[in-house]
Amino acid sequence: MDVIESEERQALRKTVSDLGKQFGPEYMREKIAAGEGPTELWKAAGDLGLIGVNIAEQYGGGGAGMYELGIVGEELAAVGSSLLMLVVSPAINGTIISRFGTEEQKQRWLPGIASGETIAAFAITEPDAGSNSHRITTTARRDGDDWIISGQKTFISGIELADVILVVSRSEDAKTGKLRPALFLMPTDSPGLQKTKIPMEVGLPESQWTLFFDDVRLPADALVGEPDAAIAQLFAGLNPERIMAAAGSVGSARYAIGRAVDYAKQRTVFKVPIGAHQAIAHPLAELKVETELAKLMLQKAATLYDAGEEFAAAEAANMAKFAGGEAGAKAVDRAIHSLGGNGLTTEYGLAQMLVASRLFRIAPVSREMVLNFISEHSLGLPKSY
Repeated sequence: MDVIESEERQALRKTVSDLGKQFGPEYMREKIAAGEGPTELWKAAGDLGLIGVNIAEQYGGGGAGMYELGIVGEELAAVGSSLLMLVVSPAINGTIISRFGTEEQKQRWLPGIASGETIAAFAITEPDAGSNSHRITTTARRDGDDWIISGQKTFISGIELADVILVVSRSEDAKTGKLRPALFLMPTDSPGLQKTKIPMEVGLPESQWTLFFDDVRLPADALVGEPDAAIAQLFAGLNPERIMAAAGSVGSARYAIGRAVDYAKQRTVFKVPIGAHQAIAHPLAELKVETELAKLMLQKAATLYDAGEEFAAAEAANMAKFAGGEAGAKAVDRAIHSLGGNGLTTEYGLAQMLVASRLFRIAPVSREMVLNFISEHSLGLPKSY
């Protein structure tokens, strides 16, 4: 892993940052208030080839890897223009289809995902399973050449924007014991698919949904990979998900620190800028340290993943997600405190981040489950769950 990024990666960072600044937090606030998705930003990113930078060139992508997609996620968040569906569409779905899909599936779905014209959602969480994915009860049964999907999912992001959903189920003859996932590509207009929006306090332009599968019929070619695939097929997409969550958190931390530092340089109390006081300066300096450490682990995780080091990447991706989530939430909290009452105003754009900053401490996997993984797999301690 090079500490000094290549000229190509530095140029990518600048391109993404310049794009994000054309939209920014005010654009996001307007979209949230209107109940709309960030469609203009998404299209602009797609037009520049940023959405599918990790997808192979033969399918319309940039031919790079998770490192580069992480740059896109981080730099957009760092200027207040986060795109949540980057975590889902190119990172999870693009990766799983690229690695396990048939050639026909790749030709059908990847070019659209790469360009941003197709948005793919991901459905794994269930009301009665939560963090325990082995308790998934959404079931796929055969009916001739077709599959019939029955079950329920919850907290599924961006369904209102999506064209297709990658649904994690289990085949009918594998409903007990260890999860052997069966993954299906389900168009969002499929008969029998019911969608209910979840009212949320968090300010994001992408909504959360509960999905009901009432005997949704899918053709044989909707199945991605094997009908009783090894868990590795699922985690091929979940490790990129953790990397992208870390990228978004690191970017958000950078944004919050930047806002606080700008304010601390200008706001004068007791005849000097408040940034001259250690009570303001030291917490911001500490945030800078923690954010840079999280970013290093993010870069390590992405480098390992792109090199095909599956287990090492899983460990690093979990650590990066943990470190990024902690740094992001802490940065927003301290930035608001640094601004005092102004930190709660619309003008400075930090207060609406307060709830959202907790997102990546909770999802896509909670900080506690990350610590369980590290305890067991990194430290060799007995499993507690």
